Amino acid sequence: GGQHRNVQPFSDEDASIETMSHCSGYSDPSSFAEDEPEVLDEEGTQEDLEYKLKGFIDLTLDKSAKTRQAALEGIKNALASKMLYEFILERRMTLTDSIERCLKKGKSDEQRAAAALASVLCIQLGPGIESEEVLKTLGPILKKIICDGTASIQARQTCATCFGVCCFIATDDITELYSTLECLENIFTKSYLKEKDTNVICSTPNTVLHISSLLAWTLLLTICPISEVKKKLEVHFHKLPSLLSSDDVNMRIAAGESLALMFELARGMESDFFYEDMESLTQMLRALATDGNKHRAKVDKRKQRSVFRDILRAVEERDFPTETVKFGPERMYIDCWVKKHTYDTFKEILGSGMQYHLQSNEFLRNVFELGPPVMLDAATLKTMKISRFERHLYNSAAFKARTKARSKCRDKRADVGEFF
Repeated sequence: GGQHRNVQPFSDEDASIETMSHCSGYSDPSSFAEDEPEVLDEEGTQEDLEYKLKGFIDLTLDKSAKTRQAALEGIKNALASKMLYEFILERRMTLTDSIERCLKKGKSDEQRAAAALASVLCIQLGPGIESEEVLKTLGPILKKIICDGTASIQARQTCATCFGVCCFIATDDITELYSTLECLENIFTKSYLKEKDTNVICSTPNTVLHISSLLAWTLLLTICPISEVKKKLEVHFHKLPSLLSSDDVNMRIAAGESLALMFELARGMESDFFYEDMESLTQMLRALATDGNKHRAKVDKRKQRSVFRDILRAVEERDFPTETVKFGPERMYIDCWVKKHTYDTFKEILGSGMQYHLQSNEFLRNVFELGPPVMLDAATLKTMKISRFERHLYNSAAFKARTKARSKCRDKRADVGEFF
């Protein structure tokens, strides 16, 4: 990962003029996320990208917190946009060390950037000894931040998602999987309804952390052995519905989707699975699917009703509305809650790079049973995706042509001007 230069200890000072001028030698880290990935058909383009990334890796050691955060985000955006397996394989220890240092020493925003980068790093590496080593190094730190009541809620939230995703990808140790489940479980169960006299769970600043922990826990539940899934269902099937009465729309939706997934898992194990409180649960789901409370925002109500109509169908009729995801010349059908939850999780992390990774990332293609990557020649890829610059030129030419045509229609003298 290049030679490490001597740096001053971490501080929270703003970037100095010297630091900012040093930073300007590399492109803006956020530029990687501005557009979908383009075909690297010239060796120089790949070399330029790798040069910038080496610069960002060096800047993760900078004395300025803002510079370190920008560097982490720049690397994360690049890894979310392109497959750079060979490049990061050579530098994974350097990257892991940088992430570890920023998680330990940094404050909220820097910790969030470091955790987000760790997630994408594991997605690039896929399952194997390399990602296992990343998780082995970062797992205890992520767990410590998640459980630290004095840490920033936003940092704990991002670390919870990261911990779940990295464990989903990397862990080959069943005891480590169970330990991660327990850690996340201890967080979101704090939102469970505790007083029988209370009908509504009021949201707190911790609610966003509880939501992320629940969603990460649900993801890991999908890779658990059947015996463990049965244990978890016995514990949570009768407690999780209490979260449907939360006054936070995102918590209600997270709880509803987790319940739908749990029903799917239960019925997959036992086709005649029977849920004792089915009538009470369906009443709650139907109320949320037709919610007309005036004190709730219209946007929240529309979002909630749409999701809970699907959840109600899943619980009552065992039905799932199939969704189609197109990427390049391929398409994928999301036909169950497990696949939907997995897709939503990785889409949240990769953003617009999800389509590219579905085409090129062998790990994600295995997760969604897409087979080996479809090999396309450069010419085909070029026709599928033109660069922003080419698109700009094309749009400019089209605009000029339209303007010229309109001018000719308005004034016949424009034709005379063509001869001069």
